[in-house]
Amino acid sequence: MPTRLRRFTRRVFVVGNVLVAILFLLACLVPILNPRSWWWFISFLGLAFPFLLFLLIIFLLSWLILKPRYALISAIVLAIGINSISAFFAFHSPGAFKYTKQAGTIRVVNWNVARFIEMKRNNNKGSQARQKMLDLLKQQDADILCLQEFFHSLDSTYYLNLDHVRDALGYPYWFYSHDIDGDKHFTGNVVFSRFPIVDSGLVRYPRPTLPEALIHADIKINNDTIRVYNTHLQSIQFGKRDYQRINRIENLDDSLLMNSKTIMSKIKRGFTNRSIQADIINEIMGDSPHPVILCADLNDVPNSYTYFRVRNGMQDAFLKKGFGIGRTYSALSPTLRIDYIFADKNFKVLQFNRIVKSYSDHYMIVADLELKK
Repeated sequence: MPTRLRRFTRRVFVVGNVLVAILFLLACLVPILNPRSWWWFISFLGLAFPFLLFLLIIFLLSWLILKPRYALISAIVLAIGINSISAFFAFHSPGAFKYTKQAGTIRVVNWNVARFIEMKRNNNKGSQARQKMLDLLKQQDADILCLQEFFHSLDSTYYLNLDHVRDALGYPYWFYSHDIDGDKHFTGNVVFSRFPIVDSGLVRYPRPTLPEALIHADIKINNDTIRVYNTHLQSIQFGKRDYQRINRIENLDDSLLMNSKTIMSKIKRGFTNRSIQADIINEIMGDSPHPVILCADLNDVPNSYTYFRVRNGMQDAFLKKGFGIGRTYSALSPTLRIDYIFADKNFKVLQFNRIVKSYSDHYMIVADLELKK
């Protein structure tokens, strides 16, 4: 009887291992499968990639103890998926970020500041959080700031954030994506620089995606000119009711099917719209006459079509100098790295820092770059 039970248990584990292996391999295909095609549903596996990877490692370690030959199932699959694993996890030794800049260093900050939390002048908790965010930006001593969801107003009862960053933080040059259309309040992407901006440009993404701009600023640094892009791609746009639906799904409450359909439809729309935007970025950046830095809130994880399409051979500063998963979004899951600093091969990545402060729903990331001679 014990022998039969062991055989049955072993078969169950083998079947489970094979199933996880198949799902993992499908997840590794996500970066090359355009979500606008009929196989869009496989994109959901990109979100599950970290958990499938964890299960494969558990199976591998368990088989090494119990039945080593079965460990080959996980080992072979992990070897096949090494490209996706290397985009998800950074393997460099963690070390303290050195705030004293080396000569020739270009320090870049990327941060989705979520409108600085509070837009109207007052002294509530939101305004106090805004001041902490501005202080944190000042502490970085960065040369270039790339900020998404940046709020500015022409109404003096609201915060004039462009003026504040220029005057109080010391960034005399900036390019901001907004349209003067009669409204006094603006939210968009901005590039601030301590070096002169000699040219700039803006591309609006087409519908059905939201019109969140891809902007660039050509920055003159000594005798060189670099092009800095900043963008914020289509979000899933979860509202309060959507988070309530997620809680119902987690708690196995009533209307599970209906809640799941609503959530899935929003995630699908995000996948497809971001793929359109990613294709546009890929095409536009290929025409740059200058060395390129791209800062972005991609709203997508490393194991996605969006990430691989946008990155397109550029260096991911976190992967070059970071360690671990590098989560940048504080909600939903601890596996969500969706904010990035990319640099082309004209740059050397010197160091990287992720600042885990829960002021915005995103964490600030910082990279020191050096333009190769």
